Amino acid sequence: MKIAVVGATGLVGTKMLQVLAERNFPVTELLLVASEKSVGKEITFKGKAYKVISVEDAIKQKADIALFSAGGSTSLAQAPLFAAAGTTVIDNSSAWRMDPTKKLVVPEVNADVLTPEDKIIANPNCSTIQMVVALKPLHDRYKIKRVVVSTYQSVTGTGVKAVDQLMNERNGIDGPMAYPYKIDLNVLPHIDVFTENGYTKEEMKMVKETNKIMGDDSIRVTATTVRIPVMGGHSESVNIEFANDFDLAEVRELLAKSPGIVVTDDVANLKYPMPLDAHDKDDVFVGRIRRDESQPNTLNCWIVSDNLRKGAATNAVQIAEYLVANHLVGQAVEA
Repeated sequence: MKIAVVGATGLVGTKMLQVLAERNFPVTELLLVASEKSVGKEITFKGKAYKVISVEDAIKQKADIALFSAGGSTSLAQAPLFAAAGTTVIDNSSAWRMDPTKKLVVPEVNADVLTPEDKIIANPNCSTIQMVVALKPLHDRYKIKRVVVSTYQSVTGTGVKAVDQLMNERNGIDGPMAYPYKIDLNVLPHIDVFTENGYTKEEMKMVKETNKIMGDDSIRVTATTVRIPVMGGHSESVNIEFANDFDLAEVRELLAKSPGIVVTDDVANLKYPMPLDAHDKDDVFVGRIRRDESQPNTLNCWIVSDNLRKGAATNAVQIAEYLVANHLVGQAVEA
């Protein structure tokens, strides 16, 4: 497979290269793409140095798959150019997620919607990905009516500037601010911009993307997304109301045997998921599984995952793996 990574110098692009190497994805030729200022820079992949090339050069070389992590405006402008050359684009930005003509995919949930005709595939929001991985087996068994989610999201979800802000504040250094306020020793109930209904775009992404990925608009979702001074992963407190009652032992068993999920739920021994444990892992960790005693058929749980891996890079690579395994992608066609 000839693979392009667009945005190869960023946090997610770097993680995509790491995941491709770790999972031994069948890369026969690698094209590393970034902004003009990075062209010519060298990046090492599996012990070999590769030079960053321009978008124009990459399009001409007709990759089989392009993993995009270069921002929404870049994706809107460039993904169709790759697609027109026959390349299948897997895009990590928000640009295509709610486009009704584009598939929004989490492999454990809805990979079966993909066809060879899908030339631009959207990778969901990081906080949505980890939640729907856990929701899917429960929805299949008990039918979800409503989800109330509050997130505790890592600064790595914002990017390098936010990581630098946190570490600068921790070390008493003045520097550029990624956030409108201090993040160290603080909590910001504000991710992305506020919309007219008082929710942020991040919160509305979780609502709309969950319905699209699960293929069920009847699931009602309400979200509060929060940035915390943590590195390594996003955490979520999730309250799930079902149409049907459940057995807690069966819930744990369903989750434990579902792909991509690790159940860490042993409160007697203080075992529950934390970002420290999820860091640099591909799994979604679920714990604090308990019945909501305030109303019937309702479950509380705690979901943690590495937002740069399963929440971004790994999910994109898993989509690519599915495309290859199911012969949905091949040599790019001549323009």
